[in-house]
This record gives sequence, C-alpha cells and structure tokens, in this order.
Amino acid sequence: MSDFEAVRDAAVTRHKGNRYEDMTDGRVFEHHWGRTITAGDNAAFTTQTLSFCPLYFNERYAMADGHPTTVVNPLLVFNTVFGLSVEDLSEGGGPFLGVDECDFERTVYIGDTLTARSTVIGARESKGQAGFGIVTWQTEGFNQTGERVIRFKRTNLVRRRKRAEADQ
Repeated sequence: MSDFEAVRDAAVTRHKGNRYEDMTDGRVFEHHWGRTITAGDNAAFTTQTLSFCPLYFNERYAMADGHPTTVVNPLLVFNTVFGLSVEDLSEGGGPFLGVDECDFERTVYIGDTLTARSTVIGARESKGQAGFGIVTWQTEGFNQTGERVIRFKRTNLVRRRKRAEADQ
C-alpha cells in the first residue's frame, strides 16, 4: 500500500456546517475572524465588477467629496459580510434563495475591519425539497468600532440532519 493510499484510507469524513435543526428562532451566530478591507481588495473588486464610480478608486476625488480616504465599494462590503456568515449558516449545504431588505448604513473606508453577526428570524420545513428546511437570518456587519455598516435578510435551503446522515 502506498503512503497516499494509507492516508486516504485513514481519513475520516467530517461534515461541516450547521443543519436545519440547529436553526432555532432567535439563535445568534457571532461569526468569527473578521476581515480588514485593503486598497488592493477594493481596487480589484471594483475593477472586476466594472464599477466606475471614482469614490471607489480615486482617493483625491473621494477626499474632495468630503471623505477621509477612498470609499469601499458597497457591494464588496456586502460580499465580505455575507462571506463571513457562510461557515455558520450555509456551509452545510443548501441553495441560496436570496437577500431582502439590504441597508447600507455607514460608509466603509480602506483599512476598516468588518465583522458579522446573524440571527435566525424564521425557519420552516420545505414543502418542495425533502430533507431541507428554509431558514431566514438577519445578518449585520460592523466596523472595528462596533458601528453597524450593513444589514440584510438572507434565506437559504438548509440541509436537515437526518438527510445528511443518510448521505454518508
């Protein structure tokens, strides 16, 4: 037996993420890590999404408009906060169903560090997808001083534990 085969045979599959049964109304997830937004992050995202607002890539323009430095593209703020929530909310599997009521509450600047928190605001069994439930969370993103910068409602199909065990 090769070293590769020995390692592969000794590996244990561990499923990541929470399941529908973990999503009780009012449960709060304080998502870990956080993410500092760099000038490179903002420039790359803004360029790749063809967002030509000069506030997002021209520091002198942003300052002339009253900002202390370059403004972070709001869609990068959304994607970053959304991404911080994936490990706790949807990594266990299940299609993303959409976002509602997205509010950008404060401007985010280069060098700001974003953190996220999500609260379960609704959970029900799926009528059309056996083995799944439908869960909605209120997700909030905060800057390094604790000011809320964004909030939105996010809904996913979330795999039920019984279905996940059957798939093993």
